[in-house]
Amino acid sequence: MGLIKSLIVFLIKLGVVSAIATFGFLFAMGFADGPRGIVPGGAFQTGELVEGEPDWSFLKDRQEVEFQLLNPVGSRTAWIAEHDGRIFIPSGYMNSTLGKIWKHWPMDAERDGRVILRVDGRLYPRHMVRIMNDPALDDVLNELNRKYFGGGRVADDIVERGDLWVFELVPPRE
Repeated sequence: MGLIKSLIVFLIKLGVVSAIATFGFLFAMGFADGPRGIVPGGAFQTGELVEGEPDWSFLKDRQEVEFQLLNPVGSRTAWIAEHDGRIFIPSGYMNSTLGKIWKHWPMDAERDGRVILRVDGRLYPRHMVRIMNDPALDDVLNELNRKYFGGGRVADDIVERGDLWVFELVPPRE
């Protein structure tokens, strides 16, 4: 009985220490220069500002990019799709329990779409606009399928159902 009690006390202590360490790490990441993998980060502190409208074709086969919301300030890593000179960032699992807990940035982006896109140390001021009825949406979904799902097909009504939100990154608004 003493061994079981000792084991339970040890596991509780381990859980408390793990929770404190995780909280500390996530808190510190809020001050970091961008995200680390799936862990959100703070405001970008490095990078060269690019002015003007670039040719986005260099993102065609790029798997991930970083972007920073300006309100509230926070950065994350995301998938990206380029189609016909336009760029899009998707956010999946929006109706899932995990998505509702983990994903707050899409609602923030819908309220205030000001963002900075960071690719290869270059910073591109943009504005995120959620698209739901754009004529290019089918092509964007095909591009996401090509890049991330090996040519498989997501449901045609995934955007209409709200399971997938798609944002276009357009030039910043004045």
